[in-house]
Amino acid sequence: MNWDDLRIIAAVRDEGTYAGASARLRIDETTVGRRLARIQRDLGVKLFDAVDGVRRPTRQCEAVLAHVGAMAAHAAAIDRIKEGQVGPVGRLRIASTNAVAEELLAPHASSFLRDHPGLTLQFLTASGNVKFSRWQADLAIRLRKPEKGDFTISKLGDVRLYFFEPADRGGREPVACVYPDELDAIPEAQFLRAKRLTNVRCVTDNIRIIRTMIQSHQAIGVLPEHSCAPLLADRSLRATLLPKRRDVWLLVQNHLKRDPATRATIAWVRACFQDSARE
Repeated sequence: MNWDDLRIIAAVRDEGTYAGASARLRIDETTVGRRLARIQRDLGVKLFDAVDGVRRPTRQCEAVLAHVGAMAAHAAAIDRIKEGQVGPVGRLRIASTNAVAEELLAPHASSFLRDHPGLTLQFLTASGNVKFSRWQADLAIRLRKPEKGDFTISKLGDVRLYFFEPADRGGREPVACVYPDELDAIPEAQFLRAKRLTNVRCVTDNIRIIRTMIQSHQAIGVLPEHSCAPLLADRSLRATLLPKRRDVWLLVQNHLKRDPATRATIAWVRACFQDSARE
């Protein structure tokens, strides 16, 4: 089995298309398809299903990729021996919301990577929860506890929440920023719903949009503590601490639990949240 061929399997998994894998590996798209077909023929199994234009790994492919990940870690370790470096080696994909990545992880990422020269972090972000599966991320930070899944889950901590409103409304009803219906279960949405707001004309799950609206002094909304430091210092705003906090959860792929690179990254993620709670 050719190592370059195995890298093609991983690239198709990560990118979801032959074209994406082609761009990532800098080889022709037809070459990707031809070599993947040869691998499937040699193994005697189907590796991907086409679903809505995206290549999804089959169960047989999942088994192959578990070994590919281990081989990639060993290959990186060999490079480290050549370079005379020490410490954990690996590339970890972390899925989180934009706000968590930008405001909790990014401020501490440079020092972490400096202290661990063998590690590479890939941040997978979105306004809502990034989908976590064996094939899209290695670790995920979730603001809601998953009901089930083939992964290890542990609580990272809880986040305080603040409701902001203009200190002086000037006789006008501020615009209410609320969350989409699919987020009805989160404490922020429950708090806003209990207030029976009437001027609800901004619906979003994007923290930056809510923060910008509140900063205009013409809107109300709820923000997590790590996203609202400037607002707490703004005397033109009134901040109310919500009685209920938002739990934060860490998801880790089971096959990575004992991996040194993963364990170092988990410790760093926990430290980021602990530092935020002390601020």
